Amino acid sequence: MKNRLSGITGIALLAGSLGLMAALLFILWESVPKASVRYGILALCAGIFLTAGLWIALQRHQIRQFADDICETFDAAIAGRRPELLHPYEDSLTAKVQGKLLQYYDVMHEEHLQSQREKQTLHGLVSDISHQVKTPVANLKLYTGILKRPDLPAEKRELFFHTMDAQVSRLDFLMQSLIKLSRLETGTFTLNPVKTRLSDTIAQAMDTVWAKAEQKQIELSAACDGGITVQHDPKWTAEALGNILDNAVKYTPAGGQVSITVRPWQFYTRIDISDTGIGIPEEHYNDVFQRFYRAEEVAAEEGVGLGLSLANGIITRQKGYISVKSKVGEGTTFSVYLLS
Repeated sequence: MKNRLSGITGIALLAGSLGLMAALLFILWESVPKASVRYGILALCAGIFLTAGLWIALQRHQIRQFADDICETFDAAIAGRRPELLHPYEDSLTAKVQGKLLQYYDVMHEEHLQSQREKQTLHGLVSDISHQVKTPVANLKLYTGILKRPDLPAEKRELFFHTMDAQVSRLDFLMQSLIKLSRLETGTFTLNPVKTRLSDTIAQAMDTVWAKAEQKQIELSAACDGGITVQHDPKWTAEALGNILDNAVKYTPAGGQVSITVRPWQFYTRIDISDTGIGIPEEHYNDVFQRFYRAEEVAAEEGVGLGLSLANGIITRQKGYISVKSKVGEGTTFSVYLLS
């Protein structure tokens, strides 16, 4: 815009200069007696005025073209189209202004896409919640109606109370898991990575599954050098490892084994969590990290399918990743990679 104002100022100065020149030429005309010299002066004056007129017309055309190009850029952006640079290889005012407008459009377009992605995530989360909550709520309503019957035997009443308690526990677990997952997906929780011993975090994760492992007589072991330190958030990393361990114990038959092995791995520290469970078909390696995914063969097992999704989110937000290898009927190994 500065160049444009300079052009307008130049036109005003030129018009003033031409007026002054015309006055001077008039004085010269009156002071020169010879007709031939007068006509020469007149011709020179006409040439100057013609040149000035052409230059002013060119400036007006350039200003009009500049306004048309910028308006075309704005029209494309308003219509939702990505504006095109009309003069991409020119070092001109139009090219510079269009370039800035294009950058602004790209920023706003990316924010719009991010907003759409967040809306889709929220919609999917609400849909998943309603689907998961529907069954236990329906069961609670059913059992509440049955318990109102005065002729219900005491043993049946006790059984229904126990079943209702299990359904309430399932709802509580589901809500707590969804709260963690929603905080993770919306970025409303804060990771606090510190350089600390990995063995302490692993011990914290193992504490969450000791009781279940003992009930199923599953041997739970860990091999981790106490001197290994990793930059990580101990609380959330223990949550992630605990979820993987919980899955391992859940899908390992009684008398099986679940082991943890830690070793340096290039730029990462690798944590292998291996079990002797039912295994995962290779075509479902990626599916197990999807929210609420549960294979048909484990539908009878307790769970809602959020643990591995939550674990994967926690690790990736610490610039790590999780891989899986498995053989059906022999066992599974989840490998967690944390930046050293």
